[in-house]
Amino acid sequence: MADNTANSPRPDERPVLTNRQGHPVHDNQNQRTIGSRGPATLENYQYLEKISHFDRERVPERVVHARGATAFGYFEAYGKVGDEPISRYTRAKLFQEAGKRTDVAVRFSTVAGGRDSSEVARDPRGFAVKFYTEDGNWDLVGNNIGVFFIRDAIKFPDVIHSQKPDPVTFYRQDPNRVFDFAAASPESLLMYTLIFSPRGIPSSYRHMQGFGVNTYKWVNANGDTKLVKYHWSPKLGVKSLTAAQAAQIQAHELGSHTKDLYDAIARGDYPEWELRVQIMDDHDHPELDWDPLDDTKVWPENDFPLLPVGRLVLNRAPENFFAESEQIAFGTGVLVDGLDFSDDKMLVGRTFAYSDTQRYRVGPNYLQLPVNQPKNATVNTNQRDGAMTYLVDSGGAEPSINYEPSVRGGLREADYPHPDRQGPEITGRLTRARIERTNDYQQAGERFLLSEPWEQDDLVTNLVDALSQCDRVVQERMVWHLFMAEDTYGRRVGEGLNITADDVRHLAPLPSQTLTEEELKRAANLGNNGTRDTKGLIMTHCVPNDNQIVAM
Repeated sequence: MADNTANSPRPDERPVLTNRQGHPVHDNQNQRTIGSRGPATLENYQYLEKISHFDRERVPERVVHARGATAFGYFEAYGKVGDEPISRYTRAKLFQEAGKRTDVAVRFSTVAGGRDSSEVARDPRGFAVKFYTEDGNWDLVGNNIGVFFIRDAIKFPDVIHSQKPDPVTFYRQDPNRVFDFAAASPESLLMYTLIFSPRGIPSSYRHMQGFGVNTYKWVNANGDTKLVKYHWSPKLGVKSLTAAQAAQIQAHELGSHTKDLYDAIARGDYPEWELRVQIMDDHDHPELDWDPLDDTKVWPENDFPLLPVGRLVLNRAPENFFAESEQIAFGTGVLVDGLDFSDDKMLVGRTFAYSDTQRYRVGPNYLQLPVNQPKNATVNTNQRDGAMTYLVDSGGAEPSINYEPSVRGGLREADYPHPDRQGPEITGRLTRARIERTNDYQQAGERFLLSEPWEQDDLVTNLVDALSQCDRVVQERMVWHLFMAEDTYGRRVGEGLNITADDVRHLAPLPSQTLTEEELKRAANLGNNGTRDTKGLIMTHCVPNDNQIVAM
């Protein structure tokens, strides 16, 4: 009888992860939710402790998105979504009338670098828009990639820690740390495919797409809801840089994107984007092989077309960079009537984290700063005091009554604009679990195949360069993931590392993975699965992407 002792898994003798209370953390991958799809619940102690500490790790610059630039302008509504009246889908006032303009502030940024880092580093870009509407502010906080590294907010500190310098040596962003996390987190594969492609280095903010990333809801006057995804398409088209071209620019200028943006505005060449949306019925869509609330996935545009709803124009630079760019604050929970949250677990987590980090970084009264105040709506609160209070919110006719309810005066609750019950009924047991339809490989493989040849070449070059600096165990797991996504993708990167499909075929799925029957077949046939069928498929990012030629 054969001795299989050598092949049995060795016991894991690493120390157990705990929180600061000394409690063992049994699940560091998933928040507590109602059913696996969410929504998340507020008593997520491990998540709240983890994200609250993370929000306070840097002073005074932002923990993430420290390097950025803000500009101001307006959003002009079309009054329609595609060819239909927009009121059919949302009652949000800023969208209703063709030609209606709403003041906006937009902050573009990189993610991992510090405030004085290079703007042509390979990194996601933030694309955050603040609409100063008559119903108060609306913040649409997104990026230029359209997806994210993770699908559960409890992992946000981990992915950012992996992107930051080593905490012991503080030696630069280390590929061995970046890809160690990626190798253990296959949901991030589409994000890394895009970041290490030319789209990881936009030629300028003016040539960059923007995306809301998370799934939101629109609500109409009857309380009917739709799931919605937001896209910003630049009027100038999408242009990107290769790593070599970015290095040429970086050798002379670290703030090239800010300079380009402000120079264009100064000469009257105002940047412009069109806002387009994808719309989906508000339920879990069991017919799809991915979950519409999963922010590591895109919605294919052949099934969910992009529908124009308005345009964004930037025509003013800050008068004071610190006051209007460093102190501007955004949050995913800042919505106006007619817009709402979906049950996206990442969105729920971001909504706490963004506002929490602003209160820490700028102060508890950050919303009293001019750049953050509503410009076109009245503010009446019962909030008082706190560090750096410099005005008193209006408390109505009886300012001494700074509480509610009262029979003597003070402020009252607003009337609901619609029945408060909306959307599908949610039932489920409290649990900590990943969503069922993870499908971590298909869209990454399809995205590779739908890339232009020059994009594929650059992607492979960049991945080989980065992974060549990693430990062999990281290289092998990443090549295994790439073969799972697409044969050619895995083969080309593997060739650059001298790793074949046969070298990694023995690897078992990660303990955190539950592969479908189809994925198990791909693993068993690694490297010999044939090309995925992408006929007729239109994915986000498949607008033409030109190579910006740099003359230095």
